[in-house]
Amino acid sequence: QVQLVESGGGLVQPGGSLRLSCAASGSSLSINTMGWYRQAPGKQRELVAAIIVGGSTNYADSVKGRFTISRDNAKNTVYLQMNSLKPEDTAVYYCNVVGTYYSGYILRDFRSWGQGTQVTVSS
Repeated sequence: QVQLVESGGGLVQPGGSLRLSCAASGSSLSINTMGWYRQAPGKQRELVAAIIVGGSTNYADSVKGRFTISRDNAKNTVYLQMNSLKPEDTAVYYCNVVGTYYSGYILRDFRSWGQGTQVTVSS
């Protein structure tokens, strides 16, 4: 099994910054893609940013130039540095991790979600 623990959300004024973290734990993990999604009230969940094991990144157009995703492979942790935050960034942010793990001698795929962390941008 794979567990994800998120941290770093909160209330911030427009123009401020926050840093989200998500740590994955489990036995014999091999993580491919780590990413962040968000869901605002009344809207569908959307991809914010993703990073693959080689370091290539992908961002939603709405956050390009303001958000930076990074990962620490040794710690199985992904980060999202959010700068120049806007009220429209207000949402619950979810970590998403894709990879494989061994269950006994069986290699299994997994896709896990974090519990979500609230980010509110308001004056």
